[in-house]
Amino acid sequence: MALPLVAVVGRPNVGKSTFVNKIAQSNDAIVHEMRGVTRDRSYHEADWNGVHFMLVDTGGIEVSTDDDFQKSIRAQAYEAKDQADIILFMVDGRSGVQTDDEEVARLLKRTGKPVFLLVNKLDDPSAEAELWEYYPLGLGEPWPVSSVHGHGTGDLLDAIVDAIRDAGLDKEEADTPAVNIAIIGRPNAGKSSLTNKMTSGERSIVSPVAGTTRDAIDTLVEHDGQLYRIVDTAGLRQKSKITESVEYFGFVRAMRAIDRADVAVLVIDGTLGVTNEDQRVANYAAERGCGLVVVLNKWDIVEGPEAKEKVRFDLEDELVFVSYAPVVAISALTGKGVERVWKAVKEAFQDYSSTLPTARLNRWLAEIQETGHTVTRGKTVLRIKYVTQTGTCPPQLTFFCNRPDVVTDNYERFLENRLRKAFSLTGTPVRFKFKKKD
Repeated sequence: MALPLVAVVGRPNVGKSTFVNKIAQSNDAIVHEMRGVTRDRSYHEADWNGVHFMLVDTGGIEVSTDDDFQKSIRAQAYEAKDQADIILFMVDGRSGVQTDDEEVARLLKRTGKPVFLLVNKLDDPSAEAELWEYYPLGLGEPWPVSSVHGHGTGDLLDAIVDAIRDAGLDKEEADTPAVNIAIIGRPNAGKSSLTNKMTSGERSIVSPVAGTTRDAIDTLVEHDGQLYRIVDTAGLRQKSKITESVEYFGFVRAMRAIDRADVAVLVIDGTLGVTNEDQRVANYAAERGCGLVVVLNKWDIVEGPEAKEKVRFDLEDELVFVSYAPVVAISALTGKGVERVWKAVKEAFQDYSSTLPTARLNRWLAEIQETGHTVTRGKTVLRIKYVTQTGTCPPQLTFFCNRPDVVTDNYERFLENRLRKAFSLTGTPVRFKFKKKD
């Protein structure tokens, strides 16, 4: 059974993300004084008195604006409201009731779901006497809270847990194993469009404006009987070019998503080809040891076979350090080729988590030694006794030898190339370790 969803909704800058971080005891939701920082809805697991639930942080709702971008944020907040089992409607206790608050309150009363009215930023308990102003919203008794200091959150959580139990939503969820996929790439390459196609819904906000996604947001989907947790990340660009502090926070979230990914899907804009930023992002994934699939997006608008051949040639040359990654050409906008992305991710994860039989590994090693190819330093000759796999995700091989100190980078690359020819290691890096054995 899925965890009960508790959505936090309200106008921009009333303290929703700060509240979510306080309750979830994390810093996953980006907090900034700028309006509109939270754009997509993001999910954060929390528990109180042994009851687990999922907090949904949403973008600020501004009913009275006609801005196209704000409409997308508003749609995401509305969808979170529709999905939620319990709704926390947050207002600003310093600014009082606003027109947008009244409009949202009318909307929430029609849902028929439990709604808690939170009056935030009441850091001074004496200010609670002013709560009479919020009763006309028609959502019951207001709950005075302070997202920053945590004032009032204990009693509120008790009431939320009671509502979860009353609705029969407090059954413990079994730990669901899922393959973690991070959709990565530089800004405006089409990551959110690909995420939406892979999740069969408008889960992420899509906009032609570079840098739309700032939080790394999770979606759990099932494909061919396997669960996948897909994380759409903020566009990664060179840190020296990151000027807004909010964008930097998004960069940090994206790096965290790569850290916990089993497979990273690097989305490259096929109309621009491989850039320095693409190389840098691929290197992030390689350094952190996750599987990798390269996606050439917007392939349908790359004009002519010669242009496509040049893009592929450049990709092979400039991403040679991750040559193990399969390359899939798609159009995320139309969905053409997306099924091949699933196939490549599945194969990459299988090899990323695979175990190579020790007997086969040592037969492979014996064949290499028969060729006489080894490393020497003066009179010292490297002699490898045997090899075994000592880790997975990614595969790690330990070679027991007489002189680990004479092993060179070139010899490691030679071993890796020969290993990939003998074993299926598509889409996964491999790690080598050399230990002394007399």
